[in-house]
Amino acid sequence: MASFLKPENALKRAEELINVGQKQDALQALHDLITSKKYRAWQKPLERIMFKYVELCVDMRKGRFAKDGLIQYRIVCQQVNVTSLEEVIKHFMHLSTEKAEQARSQAQALEEALDVDDLEADKRPEDLMLSYVSGEKGKDRSDRELVTPWFKFLWETYRTVLEILRNNSKLEALYAMTAHRAFQFCKTYKRTTEFRRLCEIIRNHLANLNKYRDQRDRPDISTPETLQLYLDTRFEQLKVATELELWQEAFRSVEDIHGLMCMVKKTPKPSLMVVYYVKLTEIFWISKSNLYHAYAWLKLFSLQKSFNKNLSQKDLQLIASSVLLAALAVSPYDSKHGASHLELEHEKERNLRMANLIGFNLDSKLESRDVLSRANLLSELVSKGVLSCATQEVKDLYHLLEHEFFPLDLATKLQPLLNKISKLGGKLSSASSVPEVQLSQYVPALEKLATLRLLQQVSKVYQTMKIESLSQMIPFFDFSAVEKISVDAVKQNFIAMKVDHSRNIVLFGTLGIESDGLRDHLAVLAESLNKARAMIYPPVRKVSKTGEILPDLADIVDKEHKRLLARKSIIEKRKEEQERQLLEMEREEESRRLKLLKITEEAEQKRLAAEYEQRKNQRLRREMEERELEEAQALLQEAEKRVGKKKGSRKPVLDSEKMTKQTLMQLALTEQLRERQEMEKKLQKLAKTMDYLERAKREEAATLIEAAFQQRLLEERLIHERDQQLEVELSKQRHEGDLKEKNRLARMLESKKIFQERVINLRQEEFSRRRVEREEQIRQIIHARKAERDAKRKKIFYVRREEERIRILREEEEARKREEAERRKREEAERKAKLDEIAEKQRQRERELEEKERRRKEMLFGGGAPADAPSRPHVAPVSQPLESGAAAAPAAAAAAAAAPAPAKYVPRFRRTESSSPNAPAPESDRWGSSRSDNRPSQPDSWRSDERRSAFGSSRSSWSSSRGPNRGSSDR
Repeated sequence: MASFLKPENALKRAEELINVGQKQDALQALHDLITSKKYRAWQKPLERIMFKYVELCVDMRKGRFAKDGLIQYRIVCQQVNVTSLEEVIKHFMHLSTEKAEQARSQAQALEEALDVDDLEADKRPEDLMLSYVSGEKGKDRSDRELVTPWFKFLWETYRTVLEILRNNSKLEALYAMTAHRAFQFCKTYKRTTEFRRLCEIIRNHLANLNKYRDQRDRPDISTPETLQLYLDTRFEQLKVATELELWQEAFRSVEDIHGLMCMVKKTPKPSLMVVYYVKLTEIFWISKSNLYHAYAWLKLFSLQKSFNKNLSQKDLQLIASSVLLAALAVSPYDSKHGASHLELEHEKERNLRMANLIGFNLDSKLESRDVLSRANLLSELVSKGVLSCATQEVKDLYHLLEHEFFPLDLATKLQPLLNKISKLGGKLSSASSVPEVQLSQYVPALEKLATLRLLQQVSKVYQTMKIESLSQMIPFFDFSAVEKISVDAVKQNFIAMKVDHSRNIVLFGTLGIESDGLRDHLAVLAESLNKARAMIYPPVRKVSKTGEILPDLADIVDKEHKRLLARKSIIEKRKEEQERQLLEMEREEESRRLKLLKITEEAEQKRLAAEYEQRKNQRLRREMEERELEEAQALLQEAEKRVGKKKGSRKPVLDSEKMTKQTLMQLALTEQLRERQEMEKKLQKLAKTMDYLERAKREEAATLIEAAFQQRLLEERLIHERDQQLEVELSKQRHEGDLKEKNRLARMLESKKIFQERVINLRQEEFSRRRVEREEQIRQIIHARKAERDAKRKKIFYVRREEERIRILREEEEARKREEAERRKREEAERKAKLDEIAEKQRQRERELEEKERRRKEMLFGGGAPADAPSRPHVAPVSQPLESGAAAAPAAAAAAAAAPAPAKYVPRFRRTESSSPNAPAPESDRWGSSRSDNRPSQPDSWRSDERRSAFGSSRSSWSSSRGPNRGSSDR
């Protein structure tokens, strides 16, 4: 373990090791520094070291090292700077997530890459062989090699962070964020097993939090902020569980939410309660608990109606229809009819448990078994006005199934209503927490209920009915399904019927005892006759005196009843508003108290931190002084012991008070050096003695070893001769036995040949027969494949013809585009050539002007101009516009060429040049002046002056001819 004076030295050492490729040594060096007891006081370099440490752990996938380092760092900065721990943990999770995403992207890129040489080949032989041997696809292998290790490390990262933060009240938000990210990880990658483990981990953390209440940094669940974080985590767990379709885990999450609220005796926000009941409806519908599903819908309806101010009438109707249809979908009979006492007790406990979950009663003491029942639910729906909010089709369906008696026409009346209901539903615009509502999911249950109601009503009217008639009355199911439904209903004592397949009839009976029917059958007959007589001859109603006195009494009573109901609703709303205001006041007071408490705690923590630092510094200083004093005393005592052991030596007088630590250490080192030298001398003398003794022993033993070796050679030679003779005798005996066995078996050689020929003949016939069958089968296969190949070739020929046609059209289009581009290039080239020709003519004119100017200067410097010399050509100034310069230059050139000096000799080539204006100009030198070979040479100074003047006139002429805008760019 390497020790460093400063943490920065360890960081530099780790970076040096990383640069040379020794990441393991760098990680070990940082781990030793972090886990050392020497650096238990937080300082800023430790944070940088932790960042580098977690980066190395992520790169090398060392989850155990990362966990140990984070635990040690939590101990260091828990009371001083907990924000640093939060930043390190966030960086750790960010790196792990990024690495996992990179591995996933790399695996997808490898899967999508086109790495085959032959595009017509399906797979390479190596890939086929590997797939046959391993039984995996390419994506599975790439995921197993690249993605799975990083996903395991990311999952281990989440577990590590949750374990570190589970009892830390200062990092509750980070704990909740980590749990949410872990839930999203399980949701994104469909990790159901890890999701179950994650739920169990969080559940155990909460249980331990309640079990060990005396921990120092334990979170307080009773505070609103902490409670909200825990509730958000549990609701996120519930959402992810339902999205992953882990219904058992979702139900356990619901129980966790209920248990958490029972601990603090508070009800969550209405928005969270809406999510709670939405998930409950899904869970109970999947588990086929229709009764609990309907109660959850009722609670959801009450919450939306009470707290959702933006709820539209259409959405309210849809939710009310869902509640009513869910209640109707409940089975009309008790499924525990005839059950044992133990089963009834279990059902009672289950009902109490579900009543607590659905009603969200925190202190429930329900004892009745019939608290949750279909009849109570329907009566509650009517009393709470759910029926009045539902759509008309649902109302009609409810009245037909629960109040009307149409044994023959029930199915025909229900069929159009069910068709309309199956089309209702959709997303709710004003209820964001409620998912899409589809009423069609209740249609099968409603068809079963309609079948039961029809059988119940038919059993009251008929005693016998044909199976064909009953099947025609029930269009929802065939008779086998109706028979299954009826068997369950008879088992639960809902109806009494029998099916006689031999006579093709259905027999209906009564559920009561036969003696009861015989006992009062006359009274029943009398009542039926009275009802029939009343229906045929209805009695005349007498007008009451009260009706004459108060003709509008019914309307008045109805209005008064409505007024009382409205007043009751107003009172309830006022009570709810008052309770809400009280709750808000309590929350504000609680928030103020928490803020004051937080400020006090921060001040106390600062004071404690300062005192802790002061005490720590004093303790370190005192420990250093005590350690130095103990080392000095130990050195002093050791020196005294060594001096006292020597014989005849005088014991020196050592005064511990006067001698310093450095003096004692110097004396101790001198004494140790002297003892080491004496010990080395003794060891050299002993080694020389041992060398002489060993040499003498080996010289004496050499003769004895040689004699023993000769004796051993003689003995081994005798043993070898004896073994060889024994082997020869055994070989002779085996040879004689083999000859006898051969003579014995030679008699059955003929029989063996006959049997062999018979077997070979049979196998040859079988082979010939199978070969013929095989050849016939191969011919058929060849014929089929040939036909398939012909069809495929025709298809390929057609496809290739079509592709060739498309290719020719594409090539023609590309050729047309190329010709168009070439034509444009030619036009551009021609345009540029014309511009170049114009520029060349312009330069030719400028050279002619320069030549004329040069001649004029030669005439001037040569002895003066004659009397009849031509006038000086006009040169346009620099600032003159382009048009005037271009017009004046040809005029001056023509005047100079047309009037040569008459008194001076003009050479022939100059006369030719002046007579032909289109002749090429003489070759110009570097400075723009042209010179003829017949012209006499001039002095250098004069030539340089001439060049400067010619160059200046050339530049002015060029600027004036090109214009102010083009002159600078051409230069």
